[in-house]
Amino acid sequence: MNARGKPRRRGIWSWLWRLGLLAVLWLCAVAVYIAVVGERDQAAPADAIIVLGAAAYDANPSPVFEERIRHGIDLYQRGLAGKLIFTGGYGGSGARFSEAQVARRYALRHGVPEEAILIESVSRTTWQNLQQASRVMHTHDLHSAIIVSDPLHMARALRLADDAGIAAVGSPTPTSRFRSLSTRWRFLLQEVYFFHRDRVVKPS
Repeated sequence: MNARGKPRRRGIWSWLWRLGLLAVLWLCAVAVYIAVVGERDQAAPADAIIVLGAAAYDANPSPVFEERIRHGIDLYQRGLAGKLIFTGGYGGSGARFSEAQVARRYALRHGVPEEAILIESVSRTTWQNLQQASRVMHTHDLHSAIIVSDPLHMARALRLADDAGIAAVGSPTPTSRFRSLSTRWRFLLQEVYFFHRDRVVKPS
């Protein structure tokens, strides 16, 4: 009995080891895919530039959000699109301004004309950012967009944009605030998690 049991246990452990190795290889492949997509700047003429929301502190954008806004303004000033769409709702019950309103104020101070700016102020997640941006685009008869976000966020943003019916290309911020090894690793691990979660649970 023992002689038969040992080979059986060895066979089980062998299969578990192989499955574990395959899982590690798969996760590494997903991480590489996310990193590669984040290094591609596909900016090309489009109807609009969608800047995905991030934290704001009262009337001021967080450092992360500021870099996204600045990159969106740069793309607009390069003539790649005629409209800037800022997304993002209120960060808390006591917030005076939504993320999109903060971005709008910033863009106006940096020379973007008021008629070139569109906003939505109800979204709280990336999925909601893009759903609301899609509605804004439909209302204003806009059909294509450049998505602006941080590099490691771009793969998920483009996938969700496609789910929202937006014909989009990505242009990651070249000055992302996620620069240190530790912050980049945390961001990457988060995106690997969301890559799989979004296939099981519908984004909200």
